[in-house]
Amino acid sequence: MFDRGLKDCMGKSISAVMLLALTLACTTAGAQDAQQVPPPQPAHAADPGARVCLNQKERRALIEKGAVLHLAAALRAVRARVPGTLVRARLCHRGEGFAYVLTVLGHDGKVTRVIVDAVKGTVVGER
Repeated sequence: MFDRGLKDCMGKSISAVMLLALTLACTTAGAQDAQQVPPPQPAHAADPGARVCLNQKERRALIEKGAVLHLAAALRAVRARVPGTLVRARLCHRGEGFAYVLTVLGHDGKVTRVIVDAVKGTVVGER
């Protein structure tokens, strides 16, 4: 009777060890496949002409130095052309300078992206 219990226990232990080994093998193989796939490149790395936008700390530093206008000035330039609600505002590099890229939800439901020169405060593009 003791031998039978020991054999049952050994059989369960071997099954558990085999299951664990199989799980580890599958996990390791999946991890190796994931390591072989190159990480996605940001859009600006692949396309040198694409805009690179600034983070909050960088925006604040430029505004405090007076290098760019406040967002409120850019909004004044846009409100006359595209009445609506501001949905998103970004300050991005544009050529040699900076531009606000503003996304506006118009009263008619149309979404418009307006580009405002961040130094002059003039609208330079709209789509």
